[in-house]
Amino acid sequence: MDIIKIHEAIWKGDINISEHADEELENDAIEDDDLYYSVFHGEVIEDYAGDKPFPSCLIYGRDKNDRHIHSVWAYSEEHKIAVLVTAYIPDPEKWFDYKIRKPKR
Repeated sequence: MDIIKIHEAIWKGDINISEHADEELENDAIEDDDLYYSVFHGEVIEDYAGDKPFPSCLIYGRDKNDRHIHSVWAYSEEHKIAVLVTAYIPDPEKWFDYKIRKPKR
């Protein structure tokens, strides 16, 4: 997925935040500015091209306080809108360098 399209949608305000994502942001005390900063300075670490109704991806980034953040974004080419599916502080026990999933035991 092209992260630039997600950046552009965020800049334009063409985003939708799912109820689940809203709850997760609150649970992990991630402010909108921190989330967007992590996306603008982040990278796609997993691509879910087959997701429905829109392709999505997992973005890894850090906020201004150097806190690691994962966010899953879907993008509608037809509507030019980004959808935040979820966002969270990743568990270091489940990730190598917060970017590669550790095998399940």
